[in-house]
Amino acid sequence: MAIRVNVLDLQLKGKSVLVSGGSRGIGRAIVECFLAEGARVSFCARQAAGVHEAQQALGDSAWGDVVDVADPAQIERWVHASAERMGGVDIVVPNVSALAGGGDLAVWHKAFEIDVLGSVSLVNAALPWLKRSAAASVVLISSVSGREIDRFAEPYGVMKAALTHYGKTLSARHAREQIRVNTVAPGNVYFADGVWGSIERDDPEGFARSLAANPMGRMATPEEVARATVFLASPAASFITGTTLLVDGGLTQGVQF
Repeated sequence: MAIRVNVLDLQLKGKSVLVSGGSRGIGRAIVECFLAEGARVSFCARQAAGVHEAQQALGDSAWGDVVDVADPAQIERWVHASAERMGGVDIVVPNVSALAGGGDLAVWHKAFEIDVLGSVSLVNAALPWLKRSAAASVVLISSVSGREIDRFAEPYGVMKAALTHYGKTLSARHAREQIRVNTVAPGNVYFADGVWGSIERDDPEGFARSLAANPMGRMATPEEVARATVFLASPAASFITGTTLLVDGGLTQGVQF
């Protein structure tokens, strides 16, 4: 007797998606994963060269724009133009970080403006369109650094902890409007032009120690984080809201209740 296997359909074909920080790394992988599921994606990044390269590589269902997420007016214009182009907005993935470290107040201000306010501005600008969507979803990108004290504790970890709280707050506020809000907290994610690639080149001993701390013996790939993000964003996760999904290979040891 043949065994019937039900293939999981993420139900993303034709959905309209916004992704900030989408030209490289985790953001680029998120864009590619949405496109592979048949969604249309408008992405932004700060560097024109990166946006142009990504736009050329990603094809006709993706549109890239140069946006400084620290400027709410630029975000507002980008969201409006994207919604007009795609006929609405169903899914929003704020994925930006200053990757700031140090105690100087200017560094803290920069981290707050980009990591926190950049995400808040994007969500606020997209809310009018999300309220009209039958599949509205927001997925914030936090970090294990928002859960545990590590080499990225301040201000990066503090801002990522704030995003996790923000996501839970949004989920409670908008549940009755059928807008789901979740958070993904990646562990160490390696790609050559990312922070861990830089650490590997500049501090090989520190990199080796961090690599050894990963119970699975390696760091995550951007694609592994992207797949978790896209699942949470999709209608296949229709009864999941207010959760934080760790994608850390067992790096963190705290029990989640």
